[in-house]
Amino acid sequence: MEKMSKEIVLANPRGFCAGVDRAIDIVEKSLEKFDEPVFVRHQVVHNKKVVEDLEKKGVKFVKEIDEIPDNAVAIFSAHGVSKSVEDEAKNRKFMYFDATCPLVTKVHLEVQRHARKGRDIVLIGHKGHPEVIGTLGRHPADSDTNIYLVEDYEDINKLEINSSEIAYVTQTTLSVDETKGLIEALQVKYPQIIGPSADDICYATQNRQDAVKQLSLECEIVLVIGSKTSSNSNRLKELAEKCGTKSFLIDDKSDINIEELKHATSVGITAGASAPEEIVQEVISFLFPLGYKTVRNLSENNESMTFKLPKELAD
Repeated sequence: MEKMSKEIVLANPRGFCAGVDRAIDIVEKSLEKFDEPVFVRHQVVHNKKVVEDLEKKGVKFVKEIDEIPDNAVAIFSAHGVSKSVEDEAKNRKFMYFDATCPLVTKVHLEVQRHARKGRDIVLIGHKGHPEVIGTLGRHPADSDTNIYLVEDYEDINKLEINSSEIAYVTQTTLSVDETKGLIEALQVKYPQIIGPSADDICYATQNRQDAVKQLSLECEIVLVIGSKTSSNSNRLKELAEKCGTKSFLIDDKSDINIEELKHATSVGITAGASAPEEIVQEVISFLFPLGYKTVRNLSENNESMTFKLPKELAD
């Protein structure tokens, strides 16, 4: 007989953010509106289930523009693309929609503005991530300025920038704690460096990280629902662990290690910004037979941000 009742605690906010909602809406409305096949360059968002569901509806995911036929409808992922990709789409003259999250677009515009003003730019981000590739590719090719990518303190130590005009921008899905230290290191090395007027870390990333910190204080184990390719989901797992709580990144209930949960009396659940709520509910149902009978929300979800669809797809 169990001495304590087992509890599931849900982080709020969790799951889809406004940028992901918009990106998926763009794909689904394109499927409804056009007879042509719909092609998406890269995964529209970094979530296995979302991608599989869209593939079942007829979406074709490709790595590069040259894989898209002339008569197709093309969509760029929420992570953003370089100017060269956009130029290639314009040259091909096929119909395309840009599902780039408006908060990523804001960083792209910052890069272009700094270059116009003659500033060298430092981008804090993870090498090879689609958002970082897109942002680096927004630095004008004809500019006399440079853009540098830094991932850690070692990269900052290696920087050799001679310009008196320097600015920094950041990948939107990083952890706030992670960027704080790197920004401070940049400011020590380059006191003249300027940053964005508002933080580049997106509101959804910030809110989900704040929620997971609280979740970690109240639970013995934290399950983060999200794919391994999802930057913001990985940051949530790392943050829970930094708070001293055992955490696991799972795509769905099939990834749950029951042995790890056996002796825990409280399990927290959160979901990355590209993970659907239905997986959260499936995980809750999976945990019920293991003795987790009560479910409570950590707080209210007060996110109300929405982003407009392209006018061609708006109802």
